[in-house]
Amino acid sequence: MHARRDVDDGRRPRHPYFRDPSGVVALAHRGFALDGRENALPAFAAAVDLGFRYVETDAHATSDHVAVALHDETLDRTTDATGLVRELPWSVVGRARIGGVDPVPRLDDVLGTWPDLRVNIDVKSEHAMAPVAETIERTAAHDRVCVTSFSAARRRGTLALLSRPVATSAATAEVVGFLAAHRAHVPRLAARALRDVDALQVPVAQGRVTVVDAGTVATAHAAGRDVHVWTVNDPAEMHRLLDLGVDGLVTDRADLLRDVLRTRGLWP
Repeated sequence: MHARRDVDDGRRPRHPYFRDPSGVVALAHRGFALDGRENALPAFAAAVDLGFRYVETDAHATSDHVAVALHDETLDRTTDATGLVRELPWSVVGRARIGGVDPVPRLDDVLGTWPDLRVNIDVKSEHAMAPVAETIERTAAHDRVCVTSFSAARRRGTLALLSRPVATSAATAEVVGFLAAHRAHVPRLAARALRDVDALQVPVAQGRVTVVDAGTVATAHAAGRDVHVWTVNDPAEMHRLLDLGVDGLVTDRADLLRDVLRTRGLWP
Protein backbone atom coordinates (compact mmCIF):
# COMPACT_ATOMS: atom_id res chain seq x y z
CA MET A 1 0.00 0.00 0.00
CA HIS A 2 1.19 3.51 -0.77
CA ALA A 3 2.43 5.83 1.96
CA ARG A 4 -0.17 8.03 3.58
CA ARG A 5 -0.09 11.72 2.74
CA ASP A 6 -0.24 14.56 5.26
CA VAL A 7 -0.91 17.13 2.52
CA ASP A 8 -2.81 16.75 -0.69
CA ASP A 9 -0.66 18.46 -3.33
CA GLY A 10 1.62 20.62 -1.22
CA ARG A 11 -0.83 23.52 -1.06
CA ARG A 12 -3.20 22.61 1.78
CA PRO A 13 -3.23 20.26 4.79
CA ARG A 14 -4.91 16.90 4.60
CA HIS A 15 -8.47 17.21 5.93
CA PRO A 16 -9.00 15.54 9.34
CA TYR A 17 -11.76 13.36 7.88
CA PHE A 18 -9.18 11.23 6.07
CA ARG A 19 -6.80 10.72 8.97
CA ASP A 20 -7.62 7.18 9.99
CA PRO A 21 -4.95 5.35 12.03
CA SER A 22 -5.48 2.13 10.06
CA GLY A 23 -4.55 3.81 6.80
CA VAL A 24 -7.80 2.72 5.13
CA VAL A 25 -11.16 4.48 5.15
CA ALA A 26 -13.68 1.67 5.66
CA LEU A 27 -17.16 3.01 4.91
CA ALA A 28 -20.32 1.12 5.88
CA HIS A 29 -22.73 1.87 3.02
CA ARG A 30 -26.00 3.19 4.49
CA GLY A 31 -24.89 1.50 7.70
CA PHE A 32 -24.89 -2.28 8.02
CA ALA A 33 -28.25 -3.95 7.48
CA LEU A 34 -28.40 -7.42 5.98
CA ASP A 35 -32.17 -7.30 6.45
CA GLY A 36 -32.44 -4.34 4.05
CA ARG A 37 -33.29 -1.67 6.62
CA GLU A 38 -30.73 0.74 5.16
CA ASN A 39 -30.08 4.22 6.54
CA ALA A 40 -31.88 3.43 9.79
CA LEU A 41 -30.26 4.26 13.13
CA PRO A 42 -29.94 0.54 14.01
CA ALA A 43 -28.02 0.03 10.75
CA PHE A 44 -25.55 2.74 11.69
CA ALA A 45 -25.36 1.33 15.23
CA ALA A 46 -24.56 -2.11 13.81
CA ALA A 47 -21.64 -0.65 11.85
CA VAL A 48 -20.36 1.17 14.92
CA ASP A 49 -20.67 -2.04 16.96
CA LEU A 50 -18.47 -3.80 14.39
CA GLY A 51 -15.84 -1.13 14.97
CA PHE A 52 -16.46 1.06 11.93
CA ARG A 53 -15.39 4.67 12.27
CA TYR A 54 -16.97 5.72 8.94
CA VAL A 55 -20.46 5.34 7.49
CA GLU A 56 -22.00 6.53 4.25
CA THR A 57 -25.47 8.00 4.02
CA ASP A 58 -27.68 10.04 1.71
CA ALA A 59 -29.58 13.23 2.40
CA HIS A 60 -32.93 14.57 1.29
CA ALA A 61 -35.02 17.24 3.02
CA THR A 62 -38.65 17.53 4.00
CA SER A 63 -40.96 20.33 2.92
CA ASP A 64 -40.20 22.11 6.20
CA HIS A 65 -36.44 21.79 5.67
CA VAL A 66 -35.50 18.90 7.93
CA ALA A 67 -32.53 16.95 6.53
CA VAL A 68 -33.14 13.20 6.62
CA ALA A 69 -30.89 10.20 6.00
CA LEU A 70 -32.62 8.53 3.08
CA HIS A 71 -31.41 7.43 -0.34
CA ASP A 72 -34.55 7.73 -2.47
CA GLU A 73 -36.48 10.90 -3.19
CA THR A 74 -39.64 9.05 -2.17
CA LEU A 75 -40.59 6.98 0.86
CA ASP A 76 -42.02 4.23 -1.33
CA ARG A 77 -39.20 1.69 -1.65
CA THR A 78 -37.73 1.56 1.85
CA THR A 79 -40.59 2.54 4.16
CA ASP A 80 -44.22 1.70 4.87
CA ALA A 81 -45.29 5.14 3.60
CA THR A 82 -45.42 6.83 0.20
CA GLY A 83 -44.75 10.23 -1.31
CA LEU A 84 -42.00 12.63 -2.27
CA VAL A 85 -39.95 13.58 0.77
CA ARG A 86 -39.54 17.19 -0.36
CA GLU A 87 -43.34 17.58 -0.51
CA LEU A 88 -44.01 16.16 2.97
CA PRO A 89 -43.43 17.79 6.37
CA TRP A 90 -41.25 16.15 9.00
CA SER A 91 -44.39 15.35 11.02
CA VAL A 92 -45.34 12.93 8.23
CA VAL A 93 -41.87 11.66 7.22
CA GLY A 94 -41.02 11.08 10.87
CA ARG A 95 -43.90 8.61 11.16
CA ALA A 96 -42.68 6.50 8.22
CA ARG A 97 -40.95 3.26 9.19
CA ILE A 98 -38.01 1.79 7.27
CA GLY A 99 -38.89 -1.83 6.57
CA GLY A 100 -42.01 -1.19 8.62
CA VAL A 101 -39.89 -1.04 11.77
CA ASP A 102 -37.42 1.83 12.14
CA PRO A 103 -38.11 5.58 11.86
CA VAL A 104 -36.52 7.58 9.09
CA PRO A 105 -33.67 9.34 10.93
CA ARG A 106 -32.91 13.01 10.78
CA LEU A 107 -29.36 13.77 9.73
CA ASP A 108 -29.06 15.42 13.14
CA ASP A 109 -29.69 12.00 14.69
CA VAL A 110 -26.89 10.36 12.71
CA LEU A 111 -24.35 13.10 13.47
CA GLY A 112 -25.49 13.63 17.04
CA THR A 113 -25.85 10.05 18.29
CA TRP A 114 -22.19 9.18 17.62
CA PRO A 115 -20.15 12.39 18.04
CA ASP A 116 -16.92 10.73 16.86
CA LEU A 117 -18.40 8.91 13.85
CA ARG A 118 -17.27 10.16 10.44
CA VAL A 119 -20.10 10.44 7.96
CA ASN A 120 -19.98 10.57 4.18
CA ILE A 121 -23.04 12.57 3.07
CA ASP A 122 -24.37 12.37 -0.48
CA VAL A 123 -26.54 15.45 -1.02
CA LYS A 124 -29.32 14.13 -3.25
CA SER A 125 -31.21 17.30 -4.20
CA GLU A 126 -30.95 21.08 -4.34
CA HIS A 127 -33.74 21.21 -1.77
CA ALA A 128 -31.47 19.39 0.69
CA MET A 129 -28.44 21.71 0.40
CA ALA A 130 -29.39 24.27 3.04
CA PRO A 131 -30.82 21.73 5.53
CA VAL A 132 -27.67 19.60 5.24
CA ALA A 133 -25.44 22.63 5.77
CA GLU A 134 -27.52 23.75 8.74
CA THR A 135 -27.22 20.30 10.29
CA ILE A 136 -23.44 20.26 9.90
CA GLU A 137 -23.27 23.70 11.47
CA ARG A 138 -25.61 22.78 14.31
CA THR A 139 -23.64 19.65 15.18
CA ALA A 140 -20.21 21.27 14.55
CA ALA A 141 -19.35 18.22 12.45
CA HIS A 142 -17.05 19.94 9.95
CA ASP A 143 -13.99 17.81 10.73
CA ARG A 144 -15.85 14.51 10.45
CA VAL A 145 -18.03 14.79 7.38
CA CYS A 146 -17.33 14.42 3.68
CA VAL A 147 -19.88 16.18 1.48
CA THR A 148 -20.40 14.72 -1.95
CA SER A 149 -22.93 14.66 -4.75
CA PHE A 150 -23.17 13.46 -8.32
CA SER A 151 -23.72 17.18 -9.02
CA ALA A 152 -20.81 19.56 -8.47
CA ALA A 153 -23.32 22.42 -8.23
CA ARG A 154 -25.11 20.71 -5.33
CA ARG A 155 -21.84 20.04 -3.54
CA ARG A 156 -20.61 23.59 -4.04
CA GLY A 157 -23.97 25.04 -3.05
CA THR A 158 -23.85 23.12 0.22
CA LEU A 159 -20.24 24.13 0.92
CA ALA A 160 -21.05 27.79 0.32
CA LEU A 161 -23.39 27.71 3.31
CA LEU A 162 -20.78 26.35 5.74
CA SER A 163 -18.62 28.40 8.07
CA ARG A 164 -15.66 26.01 7.85
CA PRO A 165 -14.31 23.59 5.24
CA VAL A 166 -15.37 19.96 5.12
CA ALA A 167 -13.93 17.06 3.16
CA THR A 168 -15.26 16.66 -0.38
CA SER A 169 -15.29 14.17 -3.23
CA ALA A 170 -15.69 14.55 -6.96
CA ALA A 171 -18.93 14.83 -8.90
CA THR A 172 -19.61 12.94 -12.14
CA ALA A 173 -18.35 15.66 -14.49
CA GLU A 174 -15.13 16.01 -12.51
CA VAL A 175 -14.53 12.26 -12.62
CA VAL A 176 -15.07 12.28 -16.40
CA GLY A 177 -12.58 15.13 -16.75
CA PHE A 178 -10.04 13.33 -14.60
CA LEU A 179 -10.35 10.10 -16.61
CA ALA A 180 -10.05 11.92 -19.92
CA ALA A 181 -6.89 13.70 -18.81
CA HIS A 182 -5.44 10.49 -17.38
CA ARG A 183 -6.00 8.64 -20.65
CA ALA A 184 -4.48 11.52 -22.57
CA HIS A 185 -1.41 11.28 -20.30
CA VAL A 186 -1.74 14.87 -19.11
CA PRO A 187 -1.36 14.67 -15.32
CA ARG A 188 -1.56 18.45 -14.95
CA LEU A 189 -5.09 18.43 -16.39
CA ALA A 190 -6.03 15.38 -14.32
CA ALA A 191 -5.04 17.27 -11.18
CA ARG A 192 -6.91 20.34 -12.41
CA ALA A 193 -10.10 18.30 -12.85
CA LEU A 194 -9.93 17.47 -9.13
CA ARG A 195 -8.77 20.87 -7.89
CA ASP A 196 -11.94 21.53 -5.88
CA VAL A 197 -12.14 18.17 -4.08
CA ASP A 198 -10.18 15.94 -1.73
CA ALA A 199 -11.10 12.53 -3.10
CA LEU A 200 -12.45 10.42 -5.91
CA GLN A 201 -15.31 8.19 -4.74
CA VAL A 202 -16.05 5.98 -7.70
CA PRO A 203 -17.09 2.49 -8.85
CA VAL A 204 -14.50 0.10 -10.26
CA ALA A 205 -16.14 0.52 -13.65
CA GLN A 206 -19.00 2.39 -15.26
CA GLY A 207 -20.46 0.25 -18.00
CA ARG A 208 -17.51 -0.79 -20.15
CA VAL A 209 -15.29 2.02 -18.86
CA THR A 210 -12.74 1.05 -16.23
CA VAL A 211 -12.53 3.74 -13.57
CA VAL A 212 -10.20 2.20 -10.99
CA ASP A 213 -6.96 0.52 -11.99
CA ALA A 214 -3.31 0.90 -11.06
CA GLY A 215 -2.91 3.83 -13.45
CA THR A 216 -5.86 5.90 -12.27
CA VAL A 217 -4.95 5.30 -8.63
CA ALA A 218 -1.39 6.47 -9.31
CA THR A 219 -2.60 9.56 -11.18
CA ALA A 220 -5.02 10.49 -8.40
CA HIS A 221 -2.32 10.03 -5.78
CA ALA A 222 0.12 12.13 -7.81
CA ALA A 223 -2.52 14.89 -7.65
CA GLY A 224 -2.76 14.40 -3.88
CA ARG A 225 -6.28 12.96 -4.01
CA ASP A 226 -7.60 9.86 -2.25
CA VAL A 227 -9.45 7.07 -4.04
CA HIS A 228 -12.48 5.42 -2.42
CA VAL A 229 -14.28 2.65 -4.31
CA TRP A 230 -17.97 1.73 -4.09
CA THR A 231 -19.80 -0.58 -3.56
CA VAL A 232 -17.48 -3.54 -2.95
CA ASN A 233 -18.99 -6.63 -1.31
CA ASP A 234 -16.68 -9.44 -2.43
CA PRO A 235 -13.63 -10.15 -0.22
CA ALA A 236 -11.42 -11.11 -3.17
CA GLU A 237 -12.23 -7.79 -4.86
CA MET A 238 -11.56 -5.96 -1.58
CA HIS A 239 -8.10 -7.53 -1.44
CA ARG A 240 -7.42 -6.73 -5.10
CA LEU A 241 -8.32 -3.07 -4.72
CA LEU A 242 -6.32 -2.71 -1.52
CA ASP A 243 -3.35 -4.23 -3.35
CA LEU A 244 -3.77 -1.48 -5.97
CA GLY A 245 -3.38 1.06 -3.18
CA VAL A 246 -6.89 2.50 -2.92
CA ASP A 247 -7.45 4.61 0.17
CA GLY A 248 -10.95 3.47 1.06
CA LEU A 249 -13.72 0.99 0.35
CA VAL A 250 -17.48 1.45 0.58
CA THR A 251 -19.39 -1.75 1.29
CA ASP A 252 -22.79 -3.21 2.14
CA ARG A 253 -20.93 -6.07 3.84
CA ALA A 254 -19.24 -4.31 6.70
CA ASP A 255 -18.66 -7.68 8.36
CA LEU A 256 -16.66 -8.99 5.40
CA LEU A 257 -14.63 -5.81 4.99
CA ARG A 258 -13.76 -5.86 8.68
CA ASP A 259 -12.48 -9.43 8.30
CA VAL A 260 -10.43 -8.53 5.22
CA LEU A 261 -8.83 -5.58 6.99
CA ARG A 262 -8.12 -7.72 10.04
CA THR A 263 -6.24 -10.25 7.94
CA ARG A 264 -4.14 -7.41 6.52
CA GLY A 265 -3.43 -5.89 9.94
CA LEU A 266 -5.42 -2.78 9.05
CA TRP A 267 -8.26 -2.96 11.55
CA PRO A 268 -7.83 -0.55 14.52
